[in-house]
Amino acid sequence: MAAVMARLSVRQLSCMRGPALSANVNTNICDSTAKYPPILPSPTAKSRSAKRRRVAEFFDELRGLSVKDKLTSLTKFQRMKYVVYPQTFALNADRWYQHFTKTAYISGLPNKYSKSSHSIQDAAESGSQTTFSQIDDALFGEIRTLICDSLLQENCQVIKGRAFLYRALEHSIGPFLRNVASGLACILAKQSPLLRSSTFDSDPQVNFYWIRGKRNIPCGHRRGRPEPLRFQIDDRPHSQLRIQQQLPEFVPLGSEVSVEVPVVQHLPDRLPLFRRQYENSIYAGAKVDDPCCYGHTQFHLVPDHLRRDGVNKPKSGDHVEMAVRANAIASLFAWTGAQAMYQGFWSAEDVDKPFASQAIITDGQHFSFFCYQLNTLALTDEADANNTRKNLCWGTEGLRLYENINGNQVIGLNDDVIRLLVQFLLNGA
Repeated sequence: MAAVMARLSVRQLSCMRGPALSANVNTNICDSTAKYPPILPSPTAKSRSAKRRRVAEFFDELRGLSVKDKLTSLTKFQRMKYVVYPQTFALNADRWYQHFTKTAYISGLPNKYSKSSHSIQDAAESGSQTTFSQIDDALFGEIRTLICDSLLQENCQVIKGRAFLYRALEHSIGPFLRNVASGLACILAKQSPLLRSSTFDSDPQVNFYWIRGKRNIPCGHRRGRPEPLRFQIDDRPHSQLRIQQQLPEFVPLGSEVSVEVPVVQHLPDRLPLFRRQYENSIYAGAKVDDPCCYGHTQFHLVPDHLRRDGVNKPKSGDHVEMAVRANAIASLFAWTGAQAMYQGFWSAEDVDKPFASQAIITDGQHFSFFCYQLNTLALTDEADANNTRKNLCWGTEGLRLYENINGNQVIGLNDDVIRLLVQFLLNGA
């Protein structure tokens, strides 16, 4: 009889013994829930789900680390990476660099400088001079005298005679820019408390490492598998100015900009860029615990082979401007990105506030002004899937500072360029 009862179903038992047994059985079935832990892929497996689990656990570990340990963990895995050179002579390098850094280039300067830049361009076209009333005449006269004296001093050294291995970039233009940049910072410190506590670096080193895009491995035992594209910038600006507080944003973080980021479908090998394997580095020119951990303005020199007075081929001016734009985009992205990572942000934890920096690139006679705003560090394919942010770079073409030097006189000194230079250094004051 017991064997027969065991083979009966629940429904049959409910019919035999009444509705009370049926209610008890249904209640017990609904209340019974699985007590098993979630099924996770093995951390040592080679499947895609296992790889996603390892990456998620690695990111969870990073979120609890300090900034120094976080930078060490993000850069400790050495793989083959593309080395991006800010000063390059490759054609259309500015479009490639915009794609690598997700940067939209806007011709002209932000609104706080737009009046000055438009006035300079209009004055250059009409041959007239414009005036601005941001600083008093006495201070402007002191700045103008500083620039004239620096120009005449370097011109005197050139007249003395050139050495056998004379390089104008190192022997003439470099000292002139160093004297002007450091002298302006000292003079303007009277009106800017921000510059009084600033730090001026000469020949600093700036490094940045990031991941952008993927490719399929062409050969080897891992052929056909996807691999992230890794990039490294090792920059050596002429000088830079660091401050203790962040520069104000040029536009709000969520503002809409109509300019799009160029999309390049080819691999970076076509630029060309070359892959190397060495230590990954993220460095903003100072250590993480330095009080002046925010960037203000960088100063760069145009290479000798891209100087306007030495290039006489047709359309050479466009090629020089393209190379200057590429230099500004790569250098400012590396410098501003390193500052953001010094504050604990990275690709999986995007910035919650914009980071701004500036750059001035010159060949001694023509000055180009650039402003950069970092809106996102989420450049990997996984982080950039639903990311609508893009980095922004504003810039001008080369503006002539003076026409010529005749004896002890600087002919055609452009006061508007000097005032724009002053406005750049007074930003954030």
